[in-house]
Parts: sequence; C-alpha cells; structure tokens
Amino acid sequence: MRRAETIEKAHGRIETRRIAVRPIPARLDRDWPGARQILRIERLRELKDRCSRQVVYAITSIPPELMDAEALLALARAHRQIDNRLFRVRDGTFAEDACRVRTRNAPAALAHLRNASLTLIRKRKLKPKPAREAFAANPKAAIRAGTNS
Repeated sequence: MRRAETIEKAHGRIETRRIAVRPIPARLDRDWPGARQILRIERLRELKDRCSRQVVYAITSIPPELMDAEALLALARAHRQIDNRLFRVRDGTFAEDACRVRTRNAPAALAHLRNASLTLIRKRKLKPKPAREAFAANPKAAIRAGTNS
C-alpha cells in the first residue's frame, strides 16, 4: 500500500488530506474491467471551533507506474476544485439539488441555462447569488445583461 499526505493552512483553517492506494484485488477485476487501483482519501478540516472528517473511496484505471500516491492525491484535489467551482456554486445560487425536474431532456436543459447564467454573471465580475437575487427582482436588467454580452 502506498500513502501520501498534504497539510495546508489557509483561510483560518488547517486541511489535511491523506491517500492510501493499492492495486485492485483479482476478485474485483472481473466486476470493474480496466480498474487498476483502489484509493482511500481522507480529508480533515480543522477550524477554530470545529473539525470535520470525510472519507472517500474510489477506483481508477490509472496504472500505478503512471501516477504515484502524491500525484493521485493532487488529481483528486483538482477534481474537487472543479466540483466546488461549478456544482456547489450552481446549487448555492440556483438551489439545483432541490429542483424536482427529472424527466427527458429537461434536467440537462436547465443545467445549461444555469451555466449560461453563471457565465453572464461572472463576465460582469459579480458574485453569483447576489446577482441572481438582483436579477430575480429586476428581470429587465437580467434581459439587458443577456443581450449585451
């Protein structure tokens, strides 16, 4: 088993990330063809008044000789940043997780509309949630913002 750890201090918190990596056992190889490694990622977040811990398990097709534990930990961090940048912002701004639209092409169409809205908001260097609230209160301003891009 290979391991790696990173510790970062920023924004009033300490974040520790640990990864443990091992090759796929033969019994799992038949269930996940192409899978090469199993990962266990632990994230510890310490603030002044509280701590949180998250453990994530993953399977990857990346061979051990291509990426060591440190590189896999960096890759997982980069993937999480993408998740935080897009999906968390969409949910926080548009309450996407609460949306009950689930059929046919409607969920994808709404996701595209939300992404387009975020693009317009970011081009104006505005913060997503306050901008959405302002545009909801003034739809004509939202329409003008969309046509002036």
